[in-house]
Amino acid sequence: MAKVIFGNHSSVIVPRKDRDGIRKFYCDVLGGQITRADDERDFLRLGENFYIGFLYGDVADESEFLRTARSIWLEIKSDDLEEMTRKILDFGVRKLDIPDPHLYFQAPGGQVLRLVGIDEDMSFYEGIGVGPDVAKVKEAIKLKEK
Repeated sequence: MAKVIFGNHSSVIVPRKDRDGIRKFYCDVLGGQITRADDERDFLRLGENFYIGFLYGDVADESEFLRTARSIWLEIKSDDLEEMTRKILDFGVRKLDIPDPHLYFQAPGGQVLRLVGIDEDMSFYEGIGVGPDVAKVKEAIKLKEK
């Protein structure tokens, strides 16, 4: 069978009105760097080698769906969870109520992110070890969708 892995590039089309908030959040709060920009897009690097292309357009804001546990999220890591959590929440992002010990939030532009520690044992999310109660997660999702 062919080998498949996730790469270090991502792209998303976001409402044009979110551009300033996206730049401030990803650069000022998370420490990212814009590597290239033009009228229609920004290419941004987080950390050593993860890249996100933000393509700006006149697209619908589907934020309500993205605020549910049914949306896909990106994981970001920090070596100082307390400070990064404070900075993220102080920025004014929307915190998602997910029964998991990690911070899940919706960044400007609508992307959902999960904050974890750089050296944190994430083996549960790899199918090993003990983690969040699945019944509680499903119940929380049902409550949010009503």
